[in-house]
Formats: sequence, structure tokens, C-alpha cells
Amino acid sequence: MTDRAGVDRETWFVVAAVAVLVVSLAAAAVAASDGSDDREATVEGWTPDVADPHDAEPPAEPGVATVDGEEFDSVQAAVDAAEPGDTVVLEGQFEEHVTVETADLALEAAGEGALIDGGGEGTVVHVAAENVTLEELWIRESGHDRGNEDAGVLVNGSGSTLADVRITDTTYGVWIGEAEDVTVESATIVGREEVSQSERGNGIHLDRADGAELRDNEITTVRDGIYFSWSEGVDATGNVMWDLRYGVHYMYSDDNRLEGNVAFDNDVGFALMVSQNLTIVDNVAVNNDGPSGQGILVKDVDRSEIRDNAVVANGNGFYVYNAHGNELTDNLILENEVGVQFTAGSSDELVVGNSFVANDQSAYAPTTAQITWNDSERGNYWSDARAIDLDGDGTSETRHQPAGAVEAVVHDRPQAAVFAESPAFDAVRMAESSFPVIESPGVVDHRPLAEPAHDEWREYYEDHDN
Repeated sequence: MTDRAGVDRETWFVVAAVAVLVVSLAAAAVAASDGSDDREATVEGWTPDVADPHDAEPPAEPGVATVDGEEFDSVQAAVDAAEPGDTVVLEGQFEEHVTVETADLALEAAGEGALIDGGGEGTVVHVAAENVTLEELWIRESGHDRGNEDAGVLVNGSGSTLADVRITDTTYGVWIGEAEDVTVESATIVGREEVSQSERGNGIHLDRADGAELRDNEITTVRDGIYFSWSEGVDATGNVMWDLRYGVHYMYSDDNRLEGNVAFDNDVGFALMVSQNLTIVDNVAVNNDGPSGQGILVKDVDRSEIRDNAVVANGNGFYVYNAHGNELTDNLILENEVGVQFTAGSSDELVVGNSFVANDQSAYAPTTAQITWNDSERGNYWSDARAIDLDGDGTSETRHQPAGAVEAVVHDRPQAAVFAESPAFDAVRMAESSFPVIESPGVVDHRPLAEPAHDEWREYYEDHDN
């Protein structure tokens, strides 16, 4: 029999299998139950080691502000009396609004701590001068007006630092506007539970705030944990964000670095939008399964590096929309409803070294074309692939199509998932992987890895299984 005849037979085989599949699905649509999803994430209920954000008692004594040995009963009076380089020491409770217009000034808490309460109006502390430091202060009760940018702390002074501050019951926690090289570190920011999420402000809001450093902050009960607008050269490391719309949200903000952050129990863990040249490394997105339900959303993002992240038990692990020229490498993508979804013409993506483990569906690509990944020496690990590594080089000699005809049908008709391991489904998968001449739409990995690149995926099961 000629090679051409052989190809024709293979083609006929696939077409027949697809026909059987479609008929099976029609029956499945009638027979399958439409009950609720009984999927249980192994990490359901998991939380990182963060303190109770409400576990704090304000100081009871009236406030005393001391500068250069002189005592004041008002923070503003002490700040107005201070000279550049002075430290204003605060202790007790103050009910006022403060504007700092003296550069190189420090405001620090002492003794049993210091609280500045804005009484539910306006911005509580306005840093209008450069190189101002706020340290170990509790700032609470801003106004409620998002349009007026009511915040716990408004920073317009470049080079300023907020360290170990506690900001609660505010609309915006920290608003940094048109100021460079501002640092916010070890802050606790908690919004208002009684306010609907859509009406809250952001935890840390960056508006043309180039060069900011955001380190080791804990943010909850606001709208977005860290929001970027037209801000470049920002390093955000070690922050933890939960019970939010988006943990981190980039808009029109290029050349930024996001490293070692944790976003859990949000709608979206990390929302990367309309930006380029981002570096997104070593972050963890867990249980982000709200209405959008994305671990890492990559929308209108170009030429960015997204590597070594753990994306676990989200709706979509990755959702990639109209993104171009990015590198998605060496990420752990574990037990999401969909490991990765590519859509809206995303192209030129390098997707290698990732471990797709125990996702309900590894990949989905609503396209009429075929997206080719890794036509090279190294691909990704797919726990549902039939890897054949004959020469022991760690990669399979058989390509894998994680998003093909079967996946498209199951995504469109979830009730058909009960037949996912049926002979008809298996026949189509085998044909798509074994006969490269059959180019069905979807995603193809030419050199899938035989073993996962992430040994720690087992630890996620062990540490977070309920």
C-alpha cells in the first residue's frame, strides 16, 4: 500500500472517530446531569501565614506629639513646628487630618503606639514634601469618596517611606500620585467590609509613581490590592493579597517587576493588562475562582517574562488574551479548571518548561487555526499526555495536543466530560498526537517533557489537601 493510501486511511480513521464523538455528545447532552460542579480543589481553604488583620487594639490615651523636646496635643502642630531632619514622636490617639509640608521629616510611633483617626472624612495624612518617613503608625477612617481619592495616606512627595504602618477603614489605603521612588514596606492595609467591593478603593494605588518599591505588605478587603497606572520601574516583592477583585492590577505600566508575591481567594490573582516588558517571577496564585476566576490574566501584554510561578486551583490558571511575544516558562500549573486558555489572536508566545498537572482541562484555545508551541528541543509536561521517551533525553518522541477537538467540545458542552476517557475521545486524541498530517485546530506541543519540571507539585498536594 502506498504512503498516500496510508495517509488516506489515517485521515479516514480520524474523521470517523470525530463522527462517533459528535454522536456520543448528542446523547450525552440529554443523558448527563446538569447538577452543580462537585470539583473540590485540594487547596480549598488554604491560607498563607498571615496575621488576623483585625487583631489589634488602638491606644486608649489621648495623643501626645513630641518634637525636639516640646510636646503638642496635635500632630499637625508638631509637624508645623518641626525642621527638616527632625523626628516627630507620636503616642496615643489623635483625631485629626495631617498635611506634611516639611521635607526630610519623620513621624514615628512610640510607647503603646499611635493612631491618627480621620473621622470618616477626606484623606487622613497627606505627604506633600519629599523624603518623609511614616513608621509604625495606625491610620484609619478616611472619607468614603472614591472620586475624591479619599485615602489613609496620600503621597505626593518623592523619596518618601511608609514602614510598618497599619491602615484600616479607608477607601484607598495608600495613594501615590506623581511621586518617584516611594517605598511602602511591611504595611497592613484593610478596607471596609461593609462597603461593596465595587465601591471600594485600592490598597496601594500608583498613579505615575515611577520607581516605587512595595515590599512585604498584607492587603485585604479593598478593591484591587496593588493598582498600577502609568507607573514604571516598580518592584513589588513579598506582598500577600486576599479577598479582593484583583490581587495586582497593571494598566499602562511598563518595565515593572513582580516577584515572590501571593494572591489567594480573589477573583483574579494577578491581572496584567495593556503593558509591556513586565517580569513576573516566583509568584503564587491560589484559589482565585470568582466570576472571572483567573490565576494570572495576561491581556494586551507584550514582550514580558512570566516564569517560575505557581498557579494552583484557580478557574483558569493562565488566561492569555491578545498577547504577543511573551515568555511563559517554568511555571507550575496545578489543579485548575483550565490550565491555560489562549484566545483573541495571541501569538509568538514561548511556552516551555511548564508543568501542567491534574488540571480538569489542560488547555483550551477557541480558534480555527493551530497554535504551535515549542517546535524546538524542549516542551512542557502534561500529566494527561502519553509521553514516549525512547532515547531517555527527557522529552517525548510523540507530540501532544492538549487543546484539540475533544477539549473544544468538552469546553462547549461540559456535560460531555463524563465521557472524557471513552474510546471515541481517546481515538481522536491519539490521532491528533500520532498523525501530524491531521492538523486540527488548537494547541500543539511538539516536544512534551516526560517528567514534570517541578518536584514541589507533590508538596502542594501534601501541604494543602483537606
